[in-house]
Order: sequence, then C-alpha cells, then structure tokens
Amino acid sequence: MKTDPSGHLQHIIADVTPARAAEAAPREGVFQEMKGEPLKKAECVDLQNTSHSHDLSQVTSHGAHRAGVTESGDSDCTAADNSEEAYWNTRVLPLLQELDSLASDGAVESLCHACDRLHGVLAERGLLGRKCRKRPALLRSLFKLIDVGSDRLSLQLSKLALALSVSGKNLLNVCKLIFRISRNDSNDALFQNDTVIDSLLSLLRLEDMWSAGEALLYCMGSLKFLSGNPSLLRELQDKGAVPALLALTRRLNEATEEGQRSGQGRSHDTFSTSGHILLQLMAALRNLSDLSESRAQFLRDPGLPELCDVLRLHAGDRDLCTNVARIFSKLSSYHECCVALAACPGCSLAFSELLIKHKKHQPFCLEPGHFVISLSALGLAREYVMPLYLRFSIFLGGHTFVEPRERLRHSAGSMLDVLLDLFPTYGHMDSDPQPGAGDILAKLTRVLANAAVHPGPGRVLAADARCVELLLEVLEHTPVERCEELAINTAAAINNLSFYQGESSVVRARPLPVARLMMKLLLSSNMDCVLEATRVLGNLSQAQEVRDFVLHHKAHCFVVTLLDSKRQELCYGACGVLTNLTADRNLRAALRGEGAVQKLLDCVRDWGAVDWPLAGLACQALWNLSEDGAALSFGTDRSRALLLLLQNYLGTVAKADLVLQWCEAGDPRQDAKAVYQGCWEMEFRPVAQRLKDRLQNQLVWREIV
Repeated sequence: MKTDPSGHLQHIIADVTPARAAEAAPREGVFQEMKGEPLKKAECVDLQNTSHSHDLSQVTSHGAHRAGVTESGDSDCTAADNSEEAYWNTRVLPLLQELDSLASDGAVESLCHACDRLHGVLAERGLLGRKCRKRPALLRSLFKLIDVGSDRLSLQLSKLALALSVSGKNLLNVCKLIFRISRNDSNDALFQNDTVIDSLLSLLRLEDMWSAGEALLYCMGSLKFLSGNPSLLRELQDKGAVPALLALTRRLNEATEEGQRSGQGRSHDTFSTSGHILLQLMAALRNLSDLSESRAQFLRDPGLPELCDVLRLHAGDRDLCTNVARIFSKLSSYHECCVALAACPGCSLAFSELLIKHKKHQPFCLEPGHFVISLSALGLAREYVMPLYLRFSIFLGGHTFVEPRERLRHSAGSMLDVLLDLFPTYGHMDSDPQPGAGDILAKLTRVLANAAVHPGPGRVLAADARCVELLLEVLEHTPVERCEELAINTAAAINNLSFYQGESSVVRARPLPVARLMMKLLLSSNMDCVLEATRVLGNLSQAQEVRDFVLHHKAHCFVVTLLDSKRQELCYGACGVLTNLTADRNLRAALRGEGAVQKLLDCVRDWGAVDWPLAGLACQALWNLSEDGAALSFGTDRSRALLLLLQNYLGTVAKADLVLQWCEAGDPRQDAKAVYQGCWEMEFRPVAQRLKDRLQNQLVWREIV
C-alpha cells in the first residue's frame, strides 16, 4: 500500500506494514507529535531560504550561487559562470526536459535512470552541494516529480536532493519522505547497494544538529528501520554506522549536559529532542550489536562510556534505557566486551539506580538481567581464567576482596539489596504469576549464582539470611515442570552458596530445609535439576543430620542409580554424595546392599582414562567401603577385578599409552598432555595407590587364612 506524499504527517506515519509498526511501537507518538509542515510538493522548495539556510556540504562556495540569476545568464558573469551556463544548457537542461516528458507518461523505470544520469552529470561538473547557480530551479523541477507517486523514484529524488545539500524545511521534508519509504519493509530492496545510506549517515555529522533536529530525528528513524533488515544491517556496518552513531551519541550527551548545566531556556527542548533522537539511535545500535564484527567498534572511542552516559542523563526514559540495556545484553555475551563494561566508570552504579527506579517495569528488568548476568560472572581478577558453563569466562585471583560487603555497596544501596528487592515484586510461581515474572526471576537467580562463584561476593551472599531465604522460597514455590530454567538457576545459586563453610554460612547452619527441597529436584524428570540437587547434597551430606535424612528417605538408592548415567557430571555428583555417605559406618551396609560397589567399580573402568578426577572420587568412595575388609565387603571376584584395573591405570607403560591415546583423540593443544598428567598425578594416583595397596594386603591375608 502506498500513501499520497502530499498527506499530512500523521497519514505518513499510519502507512506502515505490521512488521515495521511493531518495531516502531515503543515511541510511535514521538513522530505523531512533530510540528513539521505537511509534505506537499508545491512547498518542497523554499526559494526565500535556499541561499542562506544551513549548508550541509563539506566545501562551500559563497560566490557560486546568487539570488536572481536567470537562465539566460547575466552580463556580469565571469568566464566560469559562462562555462557553467553552457554546461547547464547542453547537459543539464536536456535531462530536466526529458524528466518532465517521462513524468507525463508515468515511466518510472526511465525516470529513475534519468535521475541517475542527472546525478552523474552534476557530479562531473562539480555542481552538487550548493555550487550550482540554478540550484533553486533544479530542486523545483525535481520535487515536482514526487507527484508520480513511486517510492523508488521518490527515493532517487531524495538522494539527489541530499546531494544538493538541501536544508531547512526542504531537508525536513526529504527526511520525512525517506522515513515514509523506509517504514515499508517491502521497500528494503530499494536501499540495498545504494548511496542513499551514505547520505543518511552523512547527516549524522551536521555541525549544528539542533537547527535540523527534527530532520535528524526522521533520519535516525529511517536508519533504525533499515537496520532491521539483515542485508542492510551488514551494509550499514560496512559503511561505518557504528562509529557514526556513537559519535552522534557523544555530541547529544554533551549538548544535553551543557543545557542542564547552563539552565538556559532551550535546555528543556534540547533534552527532549536529544531523547527522541537517542531512542531511534539506540534501537539502530541494538540491531548492529547483533553482528560479531561490530563489537570491536563499541570498544573504541567513542564507545561504551557514551552508552553509560545515556543511562545517566536519561534515567527517567524507560524505553530509551531499555534499548541501552539490550545493547549491553548483547555485547556482554563476549568476553572482551564484558571486561570493558566492568571497567566502565559508573556502569554498575547506573544499573543499580535504574533497577531501583524501574523495578516494576518487566521489560526493563529483563534486559539488564542479561547484562548483569554476564557482568556478575566477571570477578575482579586479571591473571587466571577458569571456564564456566555460562557464555564466557570468569576472571579470578588477581584481586582479593577487602570488606566485600562494602565493595558491593553503591551510593544507591548495595547491588545485592537492589537485586533482592526485586524478588517479592514478581511473586510466587505456583499461584498466578505476572506475565514474564518467571523470566525475570530466572535471570535474577543466575546473577546470584554467578556472583557466588567468586569467594568475595560468595561469602557475603552465603552469610545473607535474606538472600538464602528468598532463594529457598522461590524454589519451594516453583513448579519444576513449568519453570525448569528458574528451578535450575535457583538450585545452582544454592549449590554455589553451599560451597562456603564456616559459622557465617546460612546454608550450612540450616542444612535440612535445603536438603528437603533438593529431594524435590532429585525426583524430577529434568536431569539438569537432578544434577544441581546432587551437587548441593554433595556439599551438605558432610553433616550428620543430612546423611540421616538421606538414609531415612532412601535418597541413597536413587543416588546409586545415577552412577549408570552417561553424563559425566551426574556420575561425578553422585560419587561426591556417595563419598560422604560411605564415610559414615552406619550407612555402608545399606549402600553395599544397593549395589554401590559394582557401580563404583564400573565408574572407575568407564571414566578412568577420560576423567581422572571422577575416577579418583569413585576410588575414594570404594576406599571408605573397604575399611571393613575388601574381601568381605566386595567379594573376591570384584576385589581382583578392581585390583587388576588399578594396576593397569597406575602402571608407567599403561599410563603413557593412555596419555597418548587421550591427547590424540581429545584436546589438540600443546598443554593437553600436561593437564592430563596433572589430573592423574594429583587427583587419581594418591587415592588409587592407597586403594590398590589395601586390596593387595587384604587379598594376601585372605589367601593365607
């Protein structure tokens, strides 16, 4: 569907496909409220203003255009003027006459080709910009062609008008026209491989952006729409859209700050216009941040600090801040971007303040959730890197926390308090939760789980009774089948907190309520939930009351069956629980009765050459079970099979063969062999050697007897 360009602005805005309308939804009213003139062809050229309106070209020639110059020339013309006149009459005027003739026939294809030729003819003589003496007449002729009603032709005319450095009302109407065309996604092909994108990007470098603020707003709206097309998005990236948009962001921020400091009358208008332009600008950057090749440009100057300044200067603009949060959300998926964000002055402070201000606005809380998840997984260290199961690495060890509670505290209150305040806002998941509440809670719990990895904030969180109670409450009221992500994230947070021992640990001080909730997850059909439950029980089963609880509820039976799993993580978690349970003499008989000995032996055989830490943990559980005499508790056949297996794994020749086999089939890095040998020497050999010696002694004693 096409809209008559002569219609009023609100008609232009209304003519939009559903996809574009949805994209524009957050701030539709911004464009409807603009006070610009209707886009009428007869008013496109304001002859009174063309000679002294703002010049968009980089090079100006004040003597080149004179008001009142006629087509026949002037008696005082210089030789250059006469040459231009001749060029006009022989090259330009015939094309204008051809355009006029083609317009009467409605030949759009031919009109577009003629416009291209006209552009080339003007460029050849250097008559683009404001250098042509007959520029007003030229513009008048071009704008009359809008009556043809073709979007393709209108875009060609707009491109030519921008090349002629229109300004004032003409520039505004041209930007409105391009905006209308760009809103229809069926017109995207018109912009591909076309220099009109370069023209739009050049408008971002206007020296006095406030004199053309409304035109700049429509220009940004067009770029936002075009960035929604994957092909045009890459074209924008290749043409330098990211640095251009970030540079404009800096200028808008500086102008806004200057207006706020000076208290001048135009500060309110400056602030309002800046916010409207920034909304479209941030939406375009949000789309560009999807491209992996763009992230390096966000790390340059200008870059991330400008985005943080937008949050600071426009904290009350929820839609704008949401767009910035979405940019951070996407960039923080990359390690180097997350490091830069963590180092950005005032970044975390800005987010804590915004979470306080907008904590009841779900879309806003959801987007910073992505960002803070990534950022919270970043410790303060710079020397050692350990991989996490999340999207990037966590830095550990470079700095230690001094008074970690104070490190978490900002002027607006601690980030921990800000995050915990969001929990009651979104209610319980077993009743009638708000739409989207589960997503927000899932991200909040991931933030806490990530933060708890680092010892500094981890100990603070583990000692915070409110934090632990909220996590337990969420897990208790979360239907696992309906909210799997939330249940997994909450259990992961509790698991990380259960790692920290000591009198200050709330989880260690009250382990039974946690163990009861883990039983709920242990019986779930979701194996990720089961995994997190075994990890928590692996930490808590060091306590006698938890071991008694496990035995009473026969949870040990289920843990033993997990040794049959094909997932290494599940086997490792089960071995951790069984290591603690087998340390209790009162539980050994029950575990042997469930077939734990054979399943642990199978773990050593199946996982030994692949995962030495897992095999070592299984050997530790077998060591505990063998205290009563391996020949009596294991059976002679099992004891001999286990002894033979351990001799094979501990032998020098066998170990060398296993290392070679593992390195060839696995990690190709040069340090793979050293890592593999290190795991074997530190986590498997000590306990396996002790178990082998005990088995040999007990078997020899049995043969003697």
